[in-house]
Amino acid sequence: MSTDVVITGLGATTPVGGDVSSTWDALLDGRSGVKAIEADWVERFELPVRIAAPLAVDPADVLPRVQARRLDRCEQIALIGARQAWDDAGFDMPTEDGQAVDPDRLGVAIGTGIGGPVTLLDQDDVLETAGLRKVSPLTVPMLMPNGPAAHVGIDLRARAGVHSPASACASGAEGLAAGWRMIQSGEADVVVAGGAEACIHPITIAGFTQSRTLSTRNDEPGRASRPFDVDRDGFVLGEGAGVVVLERADYAKARGARIYGRLAGVGITADAYHITGNHPDGIGQINAIGKSLRSAELSTSDIGHLNAHATSTVVGDVGEAAAVLKAIGDHVVVTAPKGALGHLVGGAGAVESIVTILSLYHGIIPATNNLEQIDPKVELDVVAGEPRKLDVRAAVNDSFGFGGHNVALAFTSS
Repeated sequence: MSTDVVITGLGATTPVGGDVSSTWDALLDGRSGVKAIEADWVERFELPVRIAAPLAVDPADVLPRVQARRLDRCEQIALIGARQAWDDAGFDMPTEDGQAVDPDRLGVAIGTGIGGPVTLLDQDDVLETAGLRKVSPLTVPMLMPNGPAAHVGIDLRARAGVHSPASACASGAEGLAAGWRMIQSGEADVVVAGGAEACIHPITIAGFTQSRTLSTRNDEPGRASRPFDVDRDGFVLGEGAGVVVLERADYAKARGARIYGRLAGVGITADAYHITGNHPDGIGQINAIGKSLRSAELSTSDIGHLNAHATSTVVGDVGEAAAVLKAIGDHVVVTAPKGALGHLVGGAGAVESIVTILSLYHGIIPATNNLEQIDPKVELDVVAGEPRKLDVRAAVNDSFGFGGHNVALAFTSS
């Protein structure tokens, strides 16, 4: 028997806002978080890509100085997003006198695609230039990919289980899926779930540049990320975190919680095809969407909206559009937040799930930034120009990652 899982809290820090409300407002206004990289390493390494989507609010301005210094940037933003979501759900932070949720019934599932390589690379530089004694004893806790989830678990005293999915750009969405499964299996009543990534660094820019997946529209940063547009030339690397509080529905109702909507079903598949490319027939993406609908007991006609993964790559956007057409149909109304946010990698699926939840909750879908002329191969109704008011009951969020990871999340308004 299926258990209803509802969303009661939202938290985020992104390239267009330091919290959920500012991020949502920026998306509705069509503002972009993409800008020129100001770091000196762009010139030092003669990088052909000189744009990215950094956080709008530096985490060092939010966290206490001593705590911030002990955390990798990815861990910092996961903690910020989790605390926002926890507060938004109406819970008090744990104290020595107790906490609002039984710790043995509270779980965490926060994914990251890369984790803390900035710490790793920085500490390697310290080792080579200053020697062993100058290397931080916190190096390993700061670089390990489970660090973001672990710190959130410690902060909230969650003992039902702390999980850290690492499925590249699908990690944040898989964090929500893992939380949903914990509640469905009876392991937890409440799960803090999401994803985080903070790795705007010369090695990631260089690596993605060499694979020819990044936009080189350096002279027009705000117009560089162009999902589904005929003139798209690659994605823009961003950073950010998105976290939601998932609860068993009867638990949330018993405490009088505000409910944004329901995570009704999840679908996870693997292409088993190529380490970076999607299956040419889109079978993994199609099957993930199908699984999410079946687990939610929804039909394709129920789905009025789809929040697309659409990274702004030449091949990926067209492939996803074809998969959505086959899996759902041409009636679905689509948007692609990466036009404004850039690609948040492990944080993308979680932040875009929040956008999907708010689209259902408020009955309005943000427009896709920079979609001036849709690629004729994209046979979908993609919102462009202005947000579109739309009263829909159910929506799907897509997330796909290197390695052939596919995650689809089905949300309903109630």
